[in-house]
Amino acid sequence: MKSLISAALSLCVATTATAADWPQFRGPDQQSIANDSQPPLKFGKEENVAWKAPLPGRGVSSPIVVGGRAIVTATSWPKQDRLYVLAFDEKSGKELWRREFWATGRWFTHPTGANAAPSPASDGKRIFAFFSSNDLACLDLDGNLLWYRGLSYDYPSAANDIGMSSSPVVIDGAVIVQLENMGDSFAAGLNDETGEDLWRIDRKAFSCWTSPTLFRANNRNLVLLQSTDRLSAHDPQNGKKIWEYEAECAGIPSSTSADGKIYLPSKGLTKLDVNASANAPVVAWEVTQLGPGNATPIVQGDKVYTVARAGVLSCAAIDSGEVLWKQRMPGTFWATPVIAGKHLFAANQDGQVHVVALGDKPELVSTNDLGEGILGSPAVAGNALYLRSDAHLWKIAAP
Repeated sequence: MKSLISAALSLCVATTATAADWPQFRGPDQQSIANDSQPPLKFGKEENVAWKAPLPGRGVSSPIVVGGRAIVTATSWPKQDRLYVLAFDEKSGKELWRREFWATGRWFTHPTGANAAPSPASDGKRIFAFFSSNDLACLDLDGNLLWYRGLSYDYPSAANDIGMSSSPVVIDGAVIVQLENMGDSFAAGLNDETGEDLWRIDRKAFSCWTSPTLFRANNRNLVLLQSTDRLSAHDPQNGKKIWEYEAECAGIPSSTSADGKIYLPSKGLTKLDVNASANAPVVAWEVTQLGPGNATPIVQGDKVYTVARAGVLSCAAIDSGEVLWKQRMPGTFWATPVIAGKHLFAANQDGQVHVVALGDKPELVSTNDLGEGILGSPAVAGNALYLRSDAHLWKIAAP
């Protein structure tokens, strides 16, 4: 396999992920929730900023927090073909290490995006940093390169004219990537120790920016792949399709799951029940009013939340789909919000972070302006909020 550079096949790191870590896009269980965290409700360019670290180049990826390190990706140079993976000390913000690579695939993106659009993922021992150029680097927590895949070497037409942004997930020994585009469109599971292909399946040749979603049902781990015309569930170790649901689906916000149910951005928002005796999910309800814009839905307790691109936060009952309330938040939103404790934190593209108290009636508690645009979803670890603007990585925490 000509695109595989194997730097090491064994690991000597003993660190494992903890409950306080935020190891991938949308958190440890991909639900965007940290129930026990209490970040500051009010902050600004100076207020409640524990530290602010400068970043090279550009990026719209989300940060992750693992093993006492805050990890983020970036890209620079006029062509955005210089790739960076950076680690900062979680407590002090000191840069611990940075690794640089050259892009092997197509680097151009929409002006609002960046080559550093997919968010990295970690299994607590390794970091899997993916880029829009379809380059995937695996490093240990100290920044040592373990292996590197330039997927465009094997699949040169796998590219999107305005950039790719699907974030990988790691489960059951597989790093799962989704590359859906007008060219060579596919999803693949790579061996997390070597980077070699475990499986590869063709997908519809159509541009899509959703990310693989982990799903636990009927005592087995599955991965959900959402295209613009269907949602399918696969075995993460061999890619075997378990079931498929055909429907017109959104191409940016991903599905989310909770308690064996799936909340799919389709026909507004669709709730799917997965029954062990059925060959495909059953539609519980469809509510047009709950259609998300760019942000993935969030389920907490007996409620589901969606954010329209224009900033309308909607809350609905998960049993019926009944819309309970709506709250207007100024701005245009790309980033998926997070819920920490009893508050929702939503960052708009102008760098304003709105904090909404959740309950029977919403309350817009504060609007916090960082003065730098934000397109990546926040991370939460402990009582701190980690925000990635185009120029800095911010840790928001009380003194």
